Amino acid sequence: MPTANHARLHATVSGTVQGVGFRYSTLDMARRLGLTGWVRNRPDGGVEVVAEGERPALERLRDYLNRGPTGARVSRVDASWATATDEFKTFAVRG
Repeated sequence: MPTANHARLHATVSGTVQGVGFRYSTLDMARRLGLTGWVRNRPDGGVEVVAEGERPALERLRDYLNRGPTGARVSRVDASWATATDEFKTFAVRG
């Protein structure tokens, strides 16, 4: 059941973030944190993430996005916060 700390994070990650396992490492991290949502590659070379869950877990995911997996070179993370919609059942890789 959602709590007052339940939120939605929308993040776009720029840098060398495709071809380095970024989506699947984000999937693993989000699932370990108990989050729902998705991650996908963007046509511009970035990675986009939409995640919902408890705010502290989302903040940990955002911190992870600033580093990424070994081989990634994150130059920027644009993140915004919104009210959770509870539309997701799991966390998945899209596209």
